[in-house]
Amino acid sequence: MADIQGSYDDLFVAVPTALAASLDRGDAGGSVAVFVDGEPVVDVWGGFADAERTVPWGRDTIVNVWSVTKTMTALCALVLADRGDLDPDAPVARYWPEFAEAGKDGVLVRHLLAHTAGLPDWDGPVAELYDWQTATARLAARAPQWEPGTAAGYHSLTQGFLVGEVVRRITGRSPGEFFAAEVAGPLGADFHMGLSAEHDHRVAATVPPPGRDGDYRASAPAGDAVASAATPIRVRDGNGVAWRRAQIPAASGYGNARSVALVQSVMACGGSLRGVRLLSRAGCERAREEQFSGEDRVLGMPVTWGLGYGIFGGTYGWGGWGGSLVMIDPAARMAVAYVTNQMRDPADDNRGLEIVMAAYEGLQGL
Repeated sequence: MADIQGSYDDLFVAVPTALAASLDRGDAGGSVAVFVDGEPVVDVWGGFADAERTVPWGRDTIVNVWSVTKTMTALCALVLADRGDLDPDAPVARYWPEFAEAGKDGVLVRHLLAHTAGLPDWDGPVAELYDWQTATARLAARAPQWEPGTAAGYHSLTQGFLVGEVVRRITGRSPGEFFAAEVAGPLGADFHMGLSAEHDHRVAATVPPPGRDGDYRASAPAGDAVASAATPIRVRDGNGVAWRRAQIPAASGYGNARSVALVQSVMACGGSLRGVRLLSRAGCERAREEQFSGEDRVLGMPVTWGLGYGIFGGTYGWGGWGGSLVMIDPAARMAVAYVTNQMRDPADDNRGLEIVMAAYEGLQGL
């Protein structure tokens, strides 16, 4: 069995066992954390931080978690909504006047959070993702692909710029700056949007699925998704220094499982954690207010969207390209996070689900 580092409550032994199993099946590396009542009952890691398997995955190794980043950006918006600074039912143009172009004056903030705004595709050059003003100006000029609010289509890259620009217009700070000052800082969470060079030595680069190379591209997990004209993002793009430095708040967050579970434990615990209150219990409940339920036209599968999170029965959260995942269970006051540098093809990837199921095994013993 693969060597697993860290600590865990004996009741939750199935969780490190599940991580070891994925490493034994050929994964490079990863980390898992389970928090209950805001405290870690599992904090483990193992494997390697590089494709060549020469650098062991350490306690403070961090990795691009791809779309798990969306849950961090959503939390920023929910904090502002709880403070009364952001109205989810307001037109986006109230905060970002230029956004009203091309018939978007009726797009509401909640449409951005629920992937129903009709702006799912990033169709500009990859390089423009690295310049905030250029990226947001491009999106402000776009016309929606459908009547906002009537359908859902996963805004894989665009959601972060859309929600993030609203955050910036309200606060005067970029979403990464707001997150660092108002969320990660108070909680002591090692999660970053816009990674500075001082952290580069800790980054585990993304490893493509077996048999693939750096040109491996993101794609919908289901085969019946609507054809897209979006600019493809490759693994080599995500492993570039420009990607790390940029704020792409839908896809370029860096952290480990400990930091992801710590931050999202705020949502699991009613808005307060370790003496820090980020938002009210009612503010947390907003995340689970159903905005859309049905076939997502980009993902090509049924999805229920809340405000910034996917809803799965009594739980909510989201996963990232390649396998990383966070799941929040408010009834159990539990947050489960799994992050990895080892991609698998979506159709062949059940690792996150296996980790979550293992966490519930332990929960039954409490």
